[in-house]
Amino acid sequence: MKTPIIITNFKTYSSSLGKKAIELAKVHEKVSRETGVSFAVAVNACDISAVSREVSIPVFAQHIDPAGLGGFTGQMPPEAVQSAGAVGTLLNHSESRLRLDILEQAVILAKKNSLKICICANTPESGQAVSAFAPDFVAVEPPELIGGDISVTSADPEIITKSVEKITESQVLVGAGIKNGADVKKAIELGAAGVLLASGVTKAENPEEVLRDLASGVS
Repeated sequence: MKTPIIITNFKTYSSSLGKKAIELAKVHEKVSRETGVSFAVAVNACDISAVSREVSIPVFAQHIDPAGLGGFTGQMPPEAVQSAGAVGTLLNHSESRLRLDILEQAVILAKKNSLKICICANTPESGQAVSAFAPDFVAVEPPELIGGDISVTSADPEIITKSVEKITESQVLVGAGIKNGADVKKAIELGAAGVLLASGVTKAENPEEVLRDLASGVS
């Protein structure tokens, strides 16, 4: 297994937009540098350029559209996020689901533009299905636990073991309710390559403290 990674999805919380997105990304970079743990951030499209100029850790787009250059008003082609400084993208997050055919088109274009790809899935079975597209990561997140106080690692650890068993073309990440180093450690022990989380960091009173705790789960 490659080096574990922790990806924070900034979503569109007021605490992780604009100048605050830059500040929060810099905290991720600081903790990554001081602990040696790999962190990445997925930021709002409006913040990709500003954040990527300020940090050296990987910056992901939160979404791309299967659109090219030209007459695609309002869409987010992979060339646009790459030009802004993103090195990867999330796809099919529970808050931005894609039809399977559209997802496949987006993956093809992302690969053509050398973007890292993290496809989100809500079950091990759907994760197995999207892994056929060979993304870099498949993040399995039970939607009923997203944003909650109970981690998937304690609520239903079998989701992680099933995901690792079924998804063989990509590295498995897990998410939903991940809050601390113990959650990260358990996920890795169960075979995951890392975690995808959001509110546990973005809404924290002390994000640096939370990030250091998360990093402690990576042995």
